[in-house]
Amino acid sequence: MKALIQRVKQASVTIENELYSKIGHGLLIFLGVEKSDTQQNAEKLAQKVMTLRIFEDENDKMNLSVKEVNGEILVVSQFTLCGDCRKGTRPSFDNAAPPEEANKLYEYFVQNIKTSGQKVMTGKFRAMMDVSLINDGPVTFMVEK
Repeated sequence: MKALIQRVKQASVTIENELYSKIGHGLLIFLGVEKSDTQQNAEKLAQKVMTLRIFEDENDKMNLSVKEVNGEILVVSQFTLCGDCRKGTRPSFDNAAPPEEANKLYEYFVQNIKTSGQKVMTGKFRAMMDVSLINDGPVTFMVEK
């Protein structure tokens, strides 16, 4: 399971020219689910995301988590994170989980994030989405579990 995490000032998802979801200051998480992923991977990754200290404290040090800054979270399914570009010029998606399995783990990950009490919004699984964001920093991390 892979999460590309971006600290944002705001982010939104639009589907077919309609605003689907929107957050203010917090995290935009693109989530890729691979064949070998389990609920345990989702739980560990959710815990890591919620405790990752990537927001500045009063001394401008990255020392605070999204929960500590009362940040909002937008989770977007992103199967292309599972693409392997090491060979040739066309990505291979052999490691990506089948859609039904990926959706279950995506939803399980989102449910784990929601237990934090933070505002959590999502994209729409398998939809063509326009994702807009204003980076805060920019600060971007790739986390894998």
